[in-house]
Formats: sequence, C-alpha cells, structure tokens
Amino acid sequence: MTKLQRKQTSTKKFCCITILITLLAISLFAGHVYAVEPLHLIAAHNQTGPDNPYQIGMLKFKEVVEELSGGAMTVAVHAGTLGTSEPELVEKLQIGAADVIITSPGFMTASGIKEVDMLALLYLFESYDHWVNAIDGEPGQEIADIIFEKSGGSFKIIANWSAGARHYYGKQPIYALEDVQGLTIRTQTSGVVAEFWKQAGAIPTSVAWGELYQALQQGVVDSAENAYVYLVQQSHHLARNGKYLSETAHDWTTRFMLIDGNKFNGYSEEQQNIILEAAKASAEAEREAVMRDDIAYKQKAIDEGMIVNELDIEPFIELAIPIQDELAEELGLESLLQKFRDAK
Repeated sequence: MTKLQRKQTSTKKFCCITILITLLAISLFAGHVYAVEPLHLIAAHNQTGPDNPYQIGMLKFKEVVEELSGGAMTVAVHAGTLGTSEPELVEKLQIGAADVIITSPGFMTASGIKEVDMLALLYLFESYDHWVNAIDGEPGQEIADIIFEKSGGSFKIIANWSAGARHYYGKQPIYALEDVQGLTIRTQTSGVVAEFWKQAGAIPTSVAWGELYQALQQGVVDSAENAYVYLVQQSHHLARNGKYLSETAHDWTTRFMLIDGNKFNGYSEEQQNIILEAAKASAEAEREAVMRDDIAYKQKAIDEGMIVNELDIEPFIELAIPIQDELAEELGLESLLQKFRDAK
C-alpha cells in the first residue's frame, strides 16, 4: 500500500468515526423521545384561574406528553370549560368526553366506590409530610388498587395531586367547635366530609365552585372551606361572607389524576409510558405550586382585609377520629387506616 493509499484509508476511518460520534451525540442530546402512534387526549379540571396550581400541573402534563412523543401525542387542557363541579368531570370521564381529569375523593362517593371515602376523612393527616409519606407509599397504592378493582378498571389513578390544607372561612371566625353550630357551609353534602360537619353542628350545602363567590356575596351560604390559593384566586375573601378564616387545617387534601383504565389498557406500551411519565411530572409541578402559593396567597388575603385566626384543633380531631374508625370498620379497612396513621 502506497503512502497516499494509507493516508486515504486513514482519512476514511477518521471520517467514519467522526460520523458515528456525531450520530451518537445527536441521539443523546435529542433527549428521550418515544416512537409512538398519534393520540389526542382531553384533560380537564374544574379550576378557572390561569395561575392555579391545577392549571400549572395540567400544562406540565401536556408539555411532557407532547415532548416525549415528539408531537405525535397532543393534549387539550380544559380549565373549567368542561364543568366546574367535580361530579360533572367524573361523568365526562365515564362517557368518554374527557380522557384525564382531576377530582377529589369526596366527590366520587356517588360512583358507588365507598372505599374512596378513606381519603376524604378529615384529620387523617397531621401535616404535608405525613400526607406525602402515606399517599406516595404503600397505603396510597393500596387505595388506588381498590379503586381500580371496584370500578371495573374505569378509574385508574395515574398521579396524586394536592390541594394544600383546607381551612374554614366565612361570615364569622370560629375559635371552638361550638362556633360552627347552625352555620351553612359549602362542602360535600354526603359521605364522611358531610358527616363531620353535621356532627359539628353545621349544615352542609351544595354550591358549584364557579357559583360560590356569588353564594358567599349574597348570603346564600354562611361559610365554605378550602386552601388559601383557591379561595383567594376566586376572590372569596372579598365576598360579604368570606371575611374571616380560621386555620382548622382539617384536610391535607388528595386530588386524583384519573384516567379510564380500560381505555388506557388499549393504548400502546409507548403511549402508556408517556402518559405515566407525564402524570408523575405533573404531580411534582402541581404540588410545588401549591406549597409555594399557600404562603403567598395567605399574605395576599391578609393584605386585602381577610382576618385570620389560629385555634385549638384538638376538639375537631377528637370529633373526627370516631368517624374515621367507623368508616374503616364498615369497609373492613382497619389495617389500611392504621397504615395511613402510621405513615407520619
């Protein structure tokens, strides 16, 4: 082989190696993108504020789905446009008008899955960390499995969101359990949540979320309960019956990110993986937004005239524990209840 031929051979080898390295670099920097069939998903929640943690979480879901699928899968996010009541959204999921929804355990009681009420129990969790340990651990998975089985696969939980700590707010402050006697309160009107407020002496009243400001302003209801971020974004603290907030912290809330499990099983493995990865990312984004906004919106509420008070919640907890025990016994889930309690 002549010197020129050796040089040409060496040059060809170098070019081949360079091309291979370039292709490898492109594949690495291109990120993890699945080869996937097209799919359009309709995702819905009941909050209407553009900066609401629900919207932040759903937009993250959309972003990750579309990024991982290289645009083959798309997501349309509906912020309150498919319904501002959670039972409406559950119905939309069941009839196929929505593919992914966010709903609370208490509003799913009408689905006939009584076990859902375990996560609607008030004062089940002592703190946010207690909630995270439980819902992301064994007890959270156990309740998800029960819901999936009891629904015949219709309700598959793909992520657990938070809505922060819910507090009482209304036309007057409360400092003791007896202060809620006779007050109408916007909350679930059946199930364990309603039972707690009834035993406290209040009158649970049904009002759609999108109509609650007017209900508080016009005196249709005396009070409501929610986390700072949600009530302030809807200006409830400015309504006539929304001036006072008492930090009852009665519910470190779980919100289900639900998909129809039977429809989900019909998707390709790649589509399923993308949905699950996006759901995980959405939960992280939504939880972070809730915790960040809780502090900011509390201060905003106070700055705009809301009067906030702390109180001794031990009597409230004492009222809640027998309700927890009774439900667990009725469902044969005493061991699951103990797992939730022990997760703190």
